[in-house]
Amino acid sequence: MKSIPREEALQDLETKLKSFPIVGILGPRQCGKTTLAKQFIDNQSKKKTYFFDLENPRDLSKLENPLLNLEDLEGYVIIDEVQRLPELFPILRVLADRVSKKTKFILLGSASPLLIKNSSESLAGRIAFIELRGFGIETFRRCV
Repeated sequence: MKSIPREEALQDLETKLKSFPIVGILGPRQCGKTTLAKQFIDNQSKKKTYFFDLENPRDLSKLENPLLNLEDLEGYVIIDEVQRLPELFPILRVLADRVSKKTKFILLGSASPLLIKNSSESLAGRIAFIELRGFGIETFRRCV
């Protein structure tokens, strides 16, 4: 299946990651958040990537002790369905404030007010957001 191109969103993600240690990609279910993150990573040939899907029990268990499991990672860390683990936000603040900032975090989640509120308070000044919307007919016409 062919992915729907999101060149503007990819450029926005790349630009925001240059200025912020954390970028949140928000939007409704099935709008392409995970696909966008994977398209971005496919373009980053030299950086290591770690992907945690918090709907996967194995990945969720890896983050039972998030500081221990995330602090030594370098490159890009993608955390999908981050709204399932709101207690992660203060840990991400600690990790984003490290002197050697060799890690960039991409957080994927539903655009719920709770997610935005929690991350804005804990990650103020450290996070930028990209909001994806559903697909309209013009999006599909560009793919044909």
